Amino acid sequence: MPLYIDYPSWIHPEIFPNVPVLGLVRWYGLMYILAFSTAFLVLKKVMKEGALDSDGTKATEDDIFSFIATGIIFLLIGARVFSTLVYDTTGDYLKKPWLIFWPFKNGHFTGLAGMSYHGGFIGGLLGMIFWCWKHKRPTMRWIDAMCTAIPLGYTFGRIGNFMNGELYGRITTMPWGIVFPGVPRAERFSSKIEWVSAFMEKIGMEATGGLVNLPRHPSQLYEALFEGIFLFCIIWLVHKKKPFDGFIGGLYTIGYGTVRFFIEYFREPDADIGYRFSVDGAQIYENTSLLNISTGQILCSLMILGGIGVLAVCFLLDKKRRRKTAGQK
Repeated sequence: MPLYIDYPSWIHPEIFPNVPVLGLVRWYGLMYILAFSTAFLVLKKVMKEGALDSDGTKATEDDIFSFIATGIIFLLIGARVFSTLVYDTTGDYLKKPWLIFWPFKNGHFTGLAGMSYHGGFIGGLLGMIFWCWKHKRPTMRWIDAMCTAIPLGYTFGRIGNFMNGELYGRITTMPWGIVFPGVPRAERFSSKIEWVSAFMEKIGMEATGGLVNLPRHPSQLYEALFEGIFLFCIIWLVHKKKPFDGFIGGLYTIGYGTVRFFIEYFREPDADIGYRFSVDGAQIYENTSLLNISTGQILCSLMILGGIGVLAVCFLLDKKRRRKTAGQK
Protein backbone atom coordinates (compact mmCIF):
# COMPACT_ATOMS: atom_id res chain seq x y z
CA MET A 1 0.00 0.00 0.00
CA PRO A 2 1.53 3.38 -0.99
CA LEU A 3 2.46 5.54 2.00
CA TYR A 4 1.72 8.88 0.36
CA ILE A 5 -1.12 10.91 -1.16
CA ASP A 6 -1.37 12.12 -4.76
CA TYR A 7 -2.22 15.80 -5.15
CA PRO A 8 -5.87 15.92 -6.33
CA SER A 9 -5.93 16.14 -10.12
CA TRP A 10 -9.06 18.34 -10.09
CA ILE A 11 -7.30 21.17 -8.26
CA HIS A 12 -6.02 23.97 -10.49
CA PRO A 13 -4.93 27.53 -9.63
CA GLU A 14 -7.99 28.68 -11.60
CA ILE A 15 -11.45 27.96 -10.24
CA PHE A 16 -12.80 27.54 -13.79
CA PRO A 17 -9.78 26.46 -15.86
CA ASN A 18 -9.97 26.90 -19.65
CA VAL A 19 -13.27 28.81 -19.38
CA PRO A 20 -13.25 32.21 -21.15
CA VAL A 21 -13.21 35.15 -18.71
CA LEU A 22 -14.07 32.93 -15.73
CA GLY A 23 -10.69 31.28 -16.17
CA LEU A 24 -9.14 34.46 -14.76
CA VAL A 25 -10.74 33.81 -11.37
CA ARG A 26 -8.24 32.05 -9.11
CA TRP A 27 -8.54 30.19 -5.83
CA TYR A 28 -5.84 32.39 -4.31
CA GLY A 29 -7.84 35.54 -4.96
CA LEU A 30 -11.01 33.94 -3.58
CA MET A 31 -9.15 32.91 -0.43
CA TYR A 32 -7.97 36.49 0.06
CA ILE A 33 -11.60 37.63 -0.08
CA LEU A 34 -12.61 34.97 2.46
CA ALA A 35 -9.69 35.93 4.68
CA PHE A 36 -10.61 39.62 4.75
CA SER A 37 -14.30 38.80 5.23
CA THR A 38 -13.50 36.55 8.18
CA ALA A 39 -11.28 39.21 9.72
CA PHE A 40 -14.12 41.73 9.35
CA LEU A 41 -16.60 39.44 11.13
CA VAL A 42 -14.24 38.76 14.02
CA LEU A 43 -13.38 42.44 14.32
CA LYS A 44 -17.11 43.25 14.32
CA LYS A 45 -17.56 40.79 17.19
CA VAL A 46 -14.76 42.48 19.14
CA MET A 47 -16.33 45.87 18.43
CA LYS A 48 -19.67 44.73 19.87
CA GLU A 49 -17.83 43.74 23.04
CA GLY A 50 -16.88 47.40 23.42
CA ALA A 51 -13.15 46.77 23.04
CA LEU A 52 -12.75 49.58 20.49
CA ASP A 53 -14.65 52.31 22.35
CA SER A 54 -12.60 55.11 23.89
CA ASP A 55 -13.05 58.55 25.47
CA GLY A 56 -16.79 58.51 24.93
CA THR A 57 -16.37 57.56 21.26
CA LYS A 58 -18.22 54.42 20.24
CA ALA A 59 -16.78 52.45 17.32
CA THR A 60 -19.07 51.69 14.38
CA GLU A 61 -19.12 49.22 11.49
CA ASP A 62 -18.05 52.05 9.20
CA ASP A 63 -15.00 52.53 11.41
CA ILE A 64 -13.89 48.92 11.23
CA PHE A 65 -14.62 48.74 7.50
CA SER A 66 -12.46 51.83 6.94
CA PHE A 67 -9.81 50.46 9.30
CA ILE A 68 -9.60 47.11 7.50
CA ALA A 69 -9.71 48.70 4.03
CA THR A 70 -6.78 50.96 4.89
CA GLY A 71 -4.87 48.02 6.34
CA ILE A 72 -5.55 45.91 3.24
CA ILE A 73 -4.23 48.57 0.87
CA PHE A 74 -1.01 48.98 2.86
CA LEU A 75 -0.76 45.20 3.33
CA LEU A 76 -0.96 44.43 -0.39
CA ILE A 77 1.60 47.10 -1.20
CA GLY A 78 3.98 45.87 1.50
CA ALA A 79 3.51 42.19 0.61
CA ARG A 80 4.18 42.78 -3.07
CA VAL A 81 7.10 45.19 -2.68
CA PHE A 82 8.78 43.02 -0.04
CA SER A 83 8.36 39.91 -2.17
CA THR A 84 9.87 41.45 -5.29
CA LEU A 85 12.77 43.12 -3.49
CA VAL A 86 13.68 40.43 -0.94
CA TYR A 87 12.78 37.12 -2.60
CA ASP A 88 13.46 37.94 -6.25
CA THR A 89 17.07 37.25 -7.20
CA THR A 90 16.93 38.27 -10.86
CA GLY A 91 17.12 42.00 -10.16
CA ASP A 92 14.41 42.65 -12.76
CA TYR A 93 12.22 44.61 -10.35
CA LEU A 94 15.08 46.85 -9.32
CA LYS A 95 15.74 47.68 -12.96
CA LYS A 96 12.05 47.97 -13.88
CA PRO A 97 10.13 48.83 -10.67
CA TRP A 98 6.91 49.47 -12.61
CA LEU A 99 6.66 45.70 -13.10
CA ILE A 100 6.07 45.22 -9.36
CA PHE A 101 2.36 45.89 -9.80
CA TRP A 102 2.07 44.75 -13.43
CA PRO A 103 -0.33 41.73 -13.47
CA PHE A 104 0.92 40.26 -16.76
CA LYS A 105 3.99 38.20 -17.60
CA ASN A 106 5.02 37.15 -21.10
CA GLY A 107 1.63 38.28 -22.36
CA HIS A 108 -0.33 36.17 -19.85
CA PHE A 109 -2.40 37.39 -16.93
CA THR A 110 -0.78 36.19 -13.71
CA GLY A 111 -2.22 38.60 -11.16
CA LEU A 112 0.21 39.81 -8.53
CA ALA A 113 1.99 36.47 -8.31
CA GLY A 114 4.37 36.54 -5.37
CA MET A 115 3.31 38.02 -2.04
CA SER A 116 5.38 38.06 1.16
CA TYR A 117 3.72 37.58 4.54
CA HIS A 118 6.39 39.56 6.36
CA GLY A 119 6.07 42.42 3.88
CA GLY A 120 2.31 42.31 4.35
CA PHE A 121 2.81 42.37 8.12
CA ILE A 122 4.91 45.53 7.91
CA GLY A 123 2.59 47.17 5.39
CA GLY A 124 -0.55 46.28 7.33
CA LEU A 125 0.99 47.56 10.56
CA LEU A 126 1.84 50.90 8.97
CA GLY A 127 -1.67 51.07 7.53
CA MET A 128 -3.25 50.55 10.95
CA ILE A 129 -1.00 53.11 12.58
CA PHE A 130 -1.82 55.61 9.83
CA TRP A 131 -5.58 55.05 10.22
CA CYS A 132 -5.48 55.42 14.00
CA TRP A 133 -3.41 58.61 13.71
CA LYS A 134 -5.77 60.07 11.13
CA HIS A 135 -8.92 59.22 13.10
CA LYS A 136 -7.40 59.93 16.53
CA ARG A 137 -8.05 56.46 17.95
CA PRO A 138 -5.92 54.53 20.48
CA THR A 139 -3.45 52.77 18.18
CA MET A 140 -2.50 49.75 20.29
CA ARG A 141 -6.12 49.06 21.23
CA TRP A 142 -7.13 48.84 17.58
CA ILE A 143 -4.04 46.83 16.67
CA ASP A 144 -4.92 44.38 19.46
CA ALA A 145 -8.37 43.94 17.97
CA MET A 146 -6.97 43.38 14.49
CA CYS A 147 -4.43 40.85 15.78
CA THR A 148 -7.35 38.96 17.31
CA ALA A 149 -9.02 38.82 13.90
CA ILE A 150 -6.03 38.10 11.67
CA PRO A 151 -5.15 34.44 12.41
CA LEU A 152 -8.50 32.90 11.49
CA GLY A 153 -8.56 34.83 8.22
CA TYR A 154 -4.94 33.90 7.58
CA THR A 155 -6.00 30.25 7.47
CA PHE A 156 -7.64 30.85 4.10
CA GLY A 157 -4.46 32.39 2.67
CA ARG A 158 -2.51 29.19 3.29
CA ILE A 159 -5.31 27.08 1.86
CA GLY A 160 -4.97 29.28 -1.22
CA ASN A 161 -1.27 28.39 -1.38
CA PHE A 162 -2.22 24.71 -1.25
CA MET A 163 -4.74 25.17 -4.07
CA ASN A 164 -1.99 26.84 -6.09
CA GLY A 165 0.33 23.89 -5.44
CA GLU A 166 2.99 26.32 -4.17
CA LEU A 167 5.08 26.81 -1.04
CA TYR A 168 5.12 23.06 -0.48
CA GLY A 169 7.31 21.31 2.05
CA ARG A 170 10.41 19.15 1.91
CA ILE A 171 10.34 15.50 0.92
CA THR A 172 9.01 13.10 3.53
CA THR A 173 8.24 9.43 4.10
CA MET A 174 5.28 10.28 6.36
CA PRO A 175 2.04 8.67 5.11
CA TRP A 176 0.40 12.10 4.75
CA GLY A 177 3.12 13.30 2.39
CA ILE A 178 1.67 14.69 -0.84
CA VAL A 179 3.03 14.34 -4.36
CA PHE A 180 2.65 17.88 -5.70
CA PRO A 181 2.54 18.73 -9.43
CA GLY A 182 5.88 18.57 -11.20
CA VAL A 183 7.95 21.09 -13.10
CA PRO A 184 7.82 24.06 -12.97
CA ARG A 185 6.66 23.59 -9.40
CA ALA A 186 7.99 20.68 -7.35
CA GLU A 187 11.47 19.46 -8.27
CA ARG A 188 11.65 15.97 -9.75
CA PHE A 189 14.41 13.42 -9.20
CA SER A 190 15.95 10.66 -11.28
CA SER A 191 14.68 7.27 -10.15
CA LYS A 192 18.10 5.83 -10.98
CA ILE A 193 19.78 7.68 -8.12
CA GLU A 194 20.42 5.29 -5.23
CA TRP A 195 18.88 7.39 -2.46
CA VAL A 196 15.84 8.13 -4.61
CA SER A 197 15.17 4.46 -5.36
CA ALA A 198 15.59 3.62 -1.65
CA PHE A 199 13.19 6.42 -0.75
CA MET A 200 10.63 5.14 -3.26
CA GLU A 201 10.92 1.59 -2.00
CA LYS A 202 10.27 2.75 1.56
CA ILE A 203 6.99 4.46 0.63
CA GLY A 204 5.87 1.87 -1.93
CA MET A 205 6.22 4.15 -4.94
CA GLU A 206 6.83 2.74 -8.41
CA ALA A 207 8.70 4.66 -11.08
CA THR A 208 6.64 5.54 -14.15
CA GLY A 209 9.48 7.33 -15.92
CA GLY A 210 13.04 8.54 -15.58
CA LEU A 211 12.05 11.45 -13.32
CA VAL A 212 9.75 11.13 -10.33
CA ASN A 213 7.98 13.44 -7.91
CA LEU A 214 8.55 12.50 -4.30
CA PRO A 215 5.94 13.19 -1.61
CA ARG A 216 6.41 16.36 0.42
CA HIS A 217 5.11 17.82 3.63
CA PRO A 218 1.88 19.77 2.98
CA SER A 219 3.42 22.68 4.85
CA GLN A 220 0.70 25.05 3.60
CA LEU A 221 -1.83 23.04 5.62
CA TYR A 222 0.49 22.96 8.64
CA GLU A 223 0.57 26.74 8.49
CA ALA A 224 -3.20 27.00 8.01
CA LEU A 225 -3.69 24.87 11.13
CA PHE A 226 -1.05 26.29 13.48
CA GLU A 227 -0.50 29.88 12.29
CA GLY A 228 -4.23 30.21 11.70
CA ILE A 229 -6.63 28.14 13.78
CA PHE A 230 -4.30 27.25 16.66
CA LEU A 231 -3.01 30.81 17.13
CA PHE A 232 -6.54 32.22 16.82
CA CYS A 233 -7.81 29.91 19.59
CA ILE A 234 -5.05 31.01 21.96
CA ILE A 235 -5.60 34.71 21.30
CA TRP A 236 -9.39 34.43 21.43
CA LEU A 237 -9.18 32.78 24.87
CA VAL A 238 -7.17 35.68 26.34
CA HIS A 239 -8.32 38.72 24.34
CA LYS A 240 -10.88 39.77 26.98
CA LYS A 241 -8.36 39.38 29.78
CA LYS A 242 -5.45 41.34 28.33
CA PRO A 243 -3.58 43.26 31.07
CA PHE A 244 -2.82 46.29 28.90
CA ASP A 245 -3.24 47.66 25.38
CA GLY A 246 -0.62 46.20 23.08
CA PHE A 247 -0.61 42.82 24.80
CA ILE A 248 -2.49 41.00 22.03
CA GLY A 249 -0.35 42.66 19.36
CA GLY A 250 2.82 41.49 21.08
CA LEU A 251 1.37 38.03 21.72
CA TYR A 252 0.36 37.60 18.08
CA THR A 253 3.75 38.74 16.80
CA ILE A 254 5.64 36.38 19.12
CA GLY A 255 3.19 33.52 18.56
CA TYR A 256 3.23 33.75 14.77
CA GLY A 257 6.99 34.17 14.65
CA THR A 258 7.54 31.12 16.88
CA VAL A 259 5.09 28.82 15.09
CA ARG A 260 6.29 29.85 11.63
CA PHE A 261 9.94 29.46 12.67
CA PHE A 262 9.44 25.76 13.44
CA ILE A 263 7.18 25.07 10.46
CA GLU A 264 9.97 26.45 8.24
CA TYR A 265 11.89 23.24 9.02
CA PHE A 266 9.23 21.37 7.03
CA ARG A 267 8.75 23.99 4.31
CA GLU A 268 11.15 24.09 1.37
CA PRO A 269 13.00 27.42 0.96
CA ASP A 270 12.93 29.26 -2.37
CA ALA A 271 15.15 27.42 -4.85
CA ASP A 272 16.96 30.56 -6.01
CA ILE A 273 17.74 31.67 -2.44
CA GLY A 274 18.20 28.43 -0.52
CA TYR A 275 19.43 28.58 3.06
CA ARG A 276 20.78 31.84 4.44
CA PHE A 277 22.94 29.81 6.83
CA SER A 278 23.88 26.16 6.35
CA VAL A 279 26.20 23.97 8.41
CA ASP A 280 26.26 20.86 6.23
CA GLY A 281 25.55 22.02 2.69
CA ALA A 282 22.24 20.14 2.62
CA GLN A 283 19.88 20.47 -0.31
CA ILE A 284 16.80 22.60 0.26
CA TYR A 285 14.52 19.58 -0.09
CA GLU A 286 16.26 17.91 2.87
CA ASN A 287 15.84 18.52 6.59
CA THR A 288 19.16 17.42 8.01
CA SER A 289 20.02 20.02 10.67
CA LEU A 290 18.24 22.56 12.86
CA LEU A 291 21.12 24.92 12.10
CA ASN A 292 20.19 25.22 8.43
CA ILE A 293 18.34 28.53 8.53
CA SER A 294 16.07 29.99 5.83
CA THR A 295 15.12 33.58 5.04
CA GLY A 296 11.72 33.03 6.63
CA GLN A 297 13.31 31.91 9.89
CA ILE A 298 15.48 35.02 10.07
CA LEU A 299 12.43 37.21 9.56
CA CYS A 300 10.47 35.23 12.15
CA SER A 301 13.29 35.70 14.65
CA LEU A 302 13.04 39.44 14.11
CA MET A 303 9.28 39.19 14.66
CA ILE A 304 9.78 37.42 17.98
CA LEU A 305 12.25 40.05 19.15
CA GLY A 306 9.92 42.80 17.95
CA GLY A 307 6.98 41.24 19.79
CA ILE A 308 8.98 41.05 23.01
CA GLY A 309 9.92 44.70 22.56
CA VAL A 310 6.26 45.67 22.04
CA LEU A 311 5.22 43.87 25.23
CA ALA A 312 8.00 45.52 27.25
CA VAL A 313 7.28 49.05 25.99
CA CYS A 314 3.49 48.72 26.35
CA PHE A 315 3.86 47.26 29.85
CA LEU A 316 6.05 50.16 30.97
CA LEU A 317 3.74 52.74 29.41
CA ASP A 318 0.73 51.17 31.08
CA LYS A 319 2.54 51.07 34.42
CA LYS A 320 3.42 54.75 34.07
CA ARG A 321 -0.17 55.59 33.18
CA ARG A 322 -1.51 53.71 36.21
CA ARG A 323 0.89 55.53 38.52
CA LYS A 324 -0.13 58.86 37.06
CA THR A 325 -3.81 58.03 37.48
CA ALA A 326 -3.27 56.87 41.08
CA GLY A 327 -1.34 60.07 41.83
CA GLN A 328 -4.21 62.23 40.56
CA LYS A 329 -6.59 60.49 42.93
